[in-house]
Amino acid sequence: MLATQIRQKDGVFYFVAHRAEDLLGKVRFISRFYDEGTQIAPEKVPEGDEIAKFIARIERSDKAFQRQLSRRKVGAIKNFYETVVSQPPIPGPVLLFTAETLAFEPIGDLAQVGHLEEPRGKYLVIDGQHRLAALHFYSESRPDEARALYVPCVIFDGRSGDFATEMFVIINSTPTRINKSHLVDLYERISWTTPDRKLAAAIVQKLYEEPDSPLRYRINRLGGRSQQPKWILQAELFNEVHRWLQGDPAALEAGAGARAAERFYHVLRDFFKAAERVWEDAWDSPAYMVTSSVALKAMVRVCADLAFTDERPEDGRVARWERRLEPWRFLKRSFRADGFYERFPAKGQVERVARVHRELARTASIEPRRMLVRSARRGGEA
Repeated sequence: MLATQIRQKDGVFYFVAHRAEDLLGKVRFISRFYDEGTQIAPEKVPEGDEIAKFIARIERSDKAFQRQLSRRKVGAIKNFYETVVSQPPIPGPVLLFTAETLAFEPIGDLAQVGHLEEPRGKYLVIDGQHRLAALHFYSESRPDEARALYVPCVIFDGRSGDFATEMFVIINSTPTRINKSHLVDLYERISWTTPDRKLAAAIVQKLYEEPDSPLRYRINRLGGRSQQPKWILQAELFNEVHRWLQGDPAALEAGAGARAAERFYHVLRDFFKAAERVWEDAWDSPAYMVTSSVALKAMVRVCADLAFTDERPEDGRVARWERRLEPWRFLKRSFRADGFYERFPAKGQVERVARVHRELARTASIEPRRMLVRSARRGGEA
């Protein structure tokens, strides 16, 4: 196929005008897309294809949310294809990725224009799945018109999986595309983030998916698009964990790898297990605010305070911390949903989380970590 080779710094990619009919046979749909009476089923993601797994997780993180979204969005795009006359139906390029290295042969003296080899496998769509899904349904209802369309495509080839993931982040990281909770999923994969963010993202990921996590599947990764009952936004939980790590430089000195993520996950897991036992029937009850985002964020701060002085030994930690948090049983009345915001008045959530944190720490006689650090510094100076 005829292509234009584009070089930008160390990056090389290709611009191609792909015949619509041929392109639809060369792409993989990661999500399930719907039109009236018909659907495109997602292709099975191979076990070793980390990029496809990642994009699939973003596209359908929670049960069934994609069906309603895709039907509405794909329908609107298809309608645009059908009604537009003077405007090009697909003016913006679709971004495609293949791990294969495609051969490029320049034409004569035109170093940037030549013939690009087609991949043996299918392209992964970094950006444009909805447009291509609408094109699929449009080609079924109006095959003659669709056959005459050419789709502008940008093709990235022969790069690592991390490259494709990073491109996905760059393209989709505006507020109208991927919300902040989704971006937390990406921090481990992109090169320009910091070790503390990568570590915080790994910890939150474990809190969401590990079978023994008290927060398993209760973390909202989809923002307003989630149709499942959730307790806290992933971005909010990430911010609290990240805040903890930033205030504890020693945590990062131990390394920001899997071992550190495992350690902090175990601390948070044990803390929330102890808290769940103490709160009893108030835990996950709509009549109480115990598992609201405000309370959970405050409890993460208490966990950081408690772990500062009582992290070890790990054996027996849940029972030990249950005894430390025992006084919280007497706070259940204060955490009733009815009148909660009046009992913890504040100008906004930031101030309210701080008030709840202070009340929880005071009741359990847990000294705030920053006060302990200051006291230790004064003792050293003396």
